[in-house]
Amino acid sequence: MGALPVFQWRLAPDGYATRRQLRALGLRPGGQDVAAQLERPRRRRGPLIAYLYRVDLALPVRPMTPARRAALAKANTARRLCPACWRDAGYVIPAALGTCVPCAYSGPNGPDGSTREQC
Repeated sequence: MGALPVFQWRLAPDGYATRRQLRALGLRPGGQDVAAQLERPRRRRGPLIAYLYRVDLALPVRPMTPARRAALAKANTARRLCPACWRDAGYVIPAALGTCVPCAYSGPNGPDGSTREQC
């Protein structure tokens, strides 16, 4: 395969799309190779590059099955569970903290302000 065609930002011809654009159309690349690339110039750094795929070779997005939906719900629940206090935080635990906010910034009395040991 030769060099990829390079298009300037906002000047790609019809028939090409990024992964996000394909997803918005209900499509996926479907195993095809990158067909072209898009370059957006930046000051004092190299250009931003976006890979483009051919829309005519794209396949429909696979449908969400009940098993996939259950697995996704289980994974999202695990991201909300604090490993220190084992409570559902009600939000996705930040990777930078590693625990829920009360456990990460707990005072001398524990995450909920009580005097009993929790974390």
